[in-house]
Amino acid sequence: MPEGDTVWQTARRLHSALAGRVLTRSDLRVPRFATADLTGRAVLDVTPRGKHLLTRFDGGLTLHSHLRMEGSWRVFATGERWRGGPAHQIRAVLGNEEHTAVGYRLPVLELIRTADEQDVVGHLGPDLLGPDWDPAEAVRRLTADPTRALGEALLDQRNLAGIGNVYKSELAFLAAVTPWLPVGELPSGVPERLVATAHRLLEANKDRPDRRTTTTRQPAHHLHVYGREHRPCLRCGAAIHRAELGERVTYWCPGCQKGPSGESPHTN
Repeated sequence: MPEGDTVWQTARRLHSALAGRVLTRSDLRVPRFATADLTGRAVLDVTPRGKHLLTRFDGGLTLHSHLRMEGSWRVFATGERWRGGPAHQIRAVLGNEEHTAVGYRLPVLELIRTADEQDVVGHLGPDLLGPDWDPAEAVRRLTADPTRALGEALLDQRNLAGIGNVYKSELAFLAAVTPWLPVGELPSGVPERLVATAHRLLEANKDRPDRRTTTTRQPAHHLHVYGREHRPCLRCGAAIHRAELGERVTYWCPGCQKGPSGESPHTN
């Protein structure tokens, strides 16, 4: 599932290609909105909200999309051949005289009134890349249930909007605790540092082509633990482990991170 920085980059590409221009082509290939025609409407902006995308049009309409695991938006020069998957995977086409945005495999695509945007994103917690970022509120939400596993709390978009599976594993590593540790057992000051680190990392990576949480420039070492099962930890040399947390795969270092593990959840 794309993380908040990836969604932010997608929104920036779409905004650059569509905002301030009138649509000359509109095709929403989902049954509920198949007859909707946005041709002739100007795109006002494309705004990310956590992992959600809000494409706003004049006349008070918003196209709400979510990428989830496999969805993507691709931007092409008008007339250019589309490359993003077979035609049957296309869910949306928005085009103007210069660019065409094509949405592939979008699991969520709905046309709503702009005034009703809160119905689809109002449940989200503070947006790590949003203009209204509120670290104190993020800490309050993250620690509201002291019995909840840290990894689950980090992934809950009602706490912080924008953290996905990669950042979940990386943030737990940087906090030196396992993702299974109950939030209420985090050492003093760690929740605040976790939230600050999450904000810093997403801000740093929103302008990078490749996500990085380490300070090394070696391509193979751009992440501490995620995707590095059986490889040595960059800090202590212990083999990185992998297990399930809920329905999501999780990576951690048994040498650097303290707390319960997915392999033995009752052992500290």
